[in-house]
Amino acid sequence: MSSTLMKDSSHIKDISKKYAISADTLRHYLRIGLLSPQKDTSGYHQFAKQDEKVLRFILDARELGFTLQDIRQLITDSEQGHSPCPNARQLIELRLSQSRKKLASLQALVNRMEKATESWKTLPDCEPCGAHICHLIEGALHEPS
Repeated sequence: MSSTLMKDSSHIKDISKKYAISADTLRHYLRIGLLSPQKDTSGYHQFAKQDEKVLRFILDARELGFTLQDIRQLITDSEQGHSPCPNARQLIELRLSQSRKKLASLQALVNRMEKATESWKTLPDCEPCGAHICHLIEGALHEPS
């Protein structure tokens, strides 16, 4: 291994701290092949500047809602000399649509939770009787609106 790589590289522990991610997340990216840093003679991964550049791209893409599969495709496009930008535009539209649906679903959940919270304030506690586990929960979704 060259002395340049040794001087300009870092281990998993250092990289995970630097980028505020868990070592497990970093190892996962290694296992699935998103990152492939060289190993030193002791078998430790050595992250060079290029590896950090790829990691930064992965983290930025995750912050924008891209999946790991999306990210793999974008990296592959780039490595094969193709612009990943058209694919990124198409994928972000898809992820945006999915996120909007998820947000609407979460808002509906919040509404149900708020309604239950308010109605449960006036309901008594029940002792276990075998007819139900918790009448608050079992009745919450079946009450007329």
